[in-house]
Amino acid sequence: MTEGRFHAVVAGGGPAGAAAALALARGGRRVLLVDGGQRAGSRIGEALAPAARPLLRDLGVLDRVLADGHLPRYGNLSSWGSPELHASDFIFDPNGHGLGLDRARFDASLRDGAAAAGAEVRLDARVASAGRDADGGWRVTLRAADGGDREVRCDWLVDATGRSAALARQHGAARVQHDALVAFFARFSPAREGDRDARTLIESAPEGWWYTALVPGGERVVAWLTDADLADRAALLTEQGFVSTLDGSRHVSAVLRAHGYEIATRPRGADAGSARLDRFVGEGWIGAGDAALSFDPLSSQGILTALYTGMLAGRALHAHLAGDGAALPAYVDRLEQIHLVYERNRAAFYGFEARWTRLPFWSRRVPAG
Repeated sequence: MTEGRFHAVVAGGGPAGAAAALALARGGRRVLLVDGGQRAGSRIGEALAPAARPLLRDLGVLDRVLADGHLPRYGNLSSWGSPELHASDFIFDPNGHGLGLDRARFDASLRDGAAAAGAEVRLDARVASAGRDADGGWRVTLRAADGGDREVRCDWLVDATGRSAALARQHGAARVQHDALVAFFARFSPAREGDRDARTLIESAPEGWWYTALVPGGERVVAWLTDADLADRAALLTEQGFVSTLDGSRHVSAVLRAHGYEIATRPRGADAGSARLDRFVGEGWIGAGDAALSFDPLSSQGILTALYTGMLAGRALHAHLAGDGAALPAYVDRLEQIHLVYERNRAAFYGFEARWTRLPFWSRRVPAG
C-alpha cells in the first residue's frame, strides 16, 4: 500500500459495510467506510434474531447495541398453513430475546463501532465512480451530498451497497434474481396506548402474505408481500388502496382495530425478492450483505446474514492481504453454502402453506411433488 492509500474502501454504511470495516480495522488495515446516504427510515420495520447476539459480541458492539433502546422481541406469531394463530417463543433460546430495531440507531452504532476500531467513516457521501489505476488498485471518487468530490486510492473495494450491488455490477458481475417478490409497507399510529405485544406477526393469504410488528416509538409497521405481476401497484401506493387491501386480512387487521391504529405514512414499495451475485469476488472487489445475497424477508435472516457476511468479507480480505491465497476462495465457498441452505429452508417453509398451492404466488414457491 502506497502512502496515503487505503487498503480498502467499503461502499455502504449498513450492517454489512460496518461489519466489514470493523473487521478490517481490527486487523490493522487502513479502511474507509463510506455511508452512501441510504436512510434507515426507508426500511421496513426489522427485527434481529436472538442468534445475532454472539455475532454482535464477536464484533465488539453488543453492549453498544443493547444500550440503544431497541424493543425486546420475545417471539413470533404466525397464521401459516392454518387460519389460526400459532406462537413460537424465544424463552428457551440460549441467546435470549430478539430485538425490534430502530434501524437508524442500530446502523449508527455499528458505524461508531467501526470508527472506534480505527476505520475512517465518511458520512453523507457515496462512491460515485471507481476505476483501476496503473498499479492495479483503485481510484475512487467520493461524492458528498452537497456535490463536492474527493478522490481516494485503495487496493480493494468492498461492495456493501445493498440490493443494488452497484460496484460489483459496474465491474462485471451480474445479479441473478430468483423471484419477483415485492413489499408494500406503511406505518400506523395508535389512537390509544396499550399495545405492548412486540412479537412479529405473519399471516399468509391467497396472493401473498402480511407482516406487522411494533417498532420503537409506538407505531406499527404493516407490510404486504406479493409478486410484482400480482400487485395493483397504483392502488397499494395510496393510503386508501393499501388499507382496503389490508381489510382482507384476518389477524393483522384485528391487531390494528384493537388499538385504533390509523395509517400514518404514505405506503411505499420495495424489492424484496431472493437474489444473488453470479460471483462474490472479482478483480479487486468483494461483495457482502444484500449486495452478495438478498433474502426473502420471510427468512428473518437478512440483517443477521449481512452482519455475518460483512464480518467474513473483512476477515477474508485481511487474510488475503497478508498473503493467504486460500482466504477468498474459502469466503466464496462459505457464501455458496449459505445460499444453498437458504434456498432449501425457503422452499420448505413456503411448502408448509398448502391451502393455495394452485394459485400463482404459491405454485411458484411450493416444491413440486
